[in-house]
Amino acid sequence: MATPTPPAETVTALARRYRLEINTSNTGTPAWSLLPGITEFAPKIEPTQQDVTTYDAEGWSEQAVTMLAWSIETTIAHRAHPVTGAFNPTQEFVRKASLSFGAASYVNVRYYDRTGADEAYEGVALVTWEPDGGGPDEVDTIKITLTGSGPLKPIANPAPATPPKPAGGGS
Repeated sequence: MATPTPPAETVTALARRYRLEINTSNTGTPAWSLLPGITEFAPKIEPTQQDVTTYDAEGWSEQAVTMLAWSIETTIAHRAHPVTGAFNPTQEFVRKASLSFGAASYVNVRYYDRTGADEAYEGVALVTWEPDGGGPDEVDTIKITLTGSGPLKPIANPAPATPPKPAGGGS
């Protein structure tokens, strides 16, 4: 038996490779704005599986995916202007959507690999805005959950492709 060839992919991707943007336009023409201050980012796609076992399976269970649900859980550092104290407008847009009903409670989101890799998606989501609270020595962080409403569509990555640099600052 031959020894498998080692993979050429030896650089580990970093979690911070993702960029999350919110469409803050109300004119119909998208205005994508960076959601700044992300400290954690976890996109999820969860399948609904149903049992489709028949007698033909000879006692083995069979499953079929009948639905997909998507969400994004992220934590942000709540950003404020250093002089005026005004909160970041994109963060405020998301917060206000979390307090709204009907069409105003949805946000159009897209996320993608900022290195230009082939991973980019767009969809419409409901917002949950949960301040983390904390003691007097802690920073103001917010847990945001974006719960997909409808499909999460693959899109062309808007970031230019830039290969990752080797770890340790090598050349």
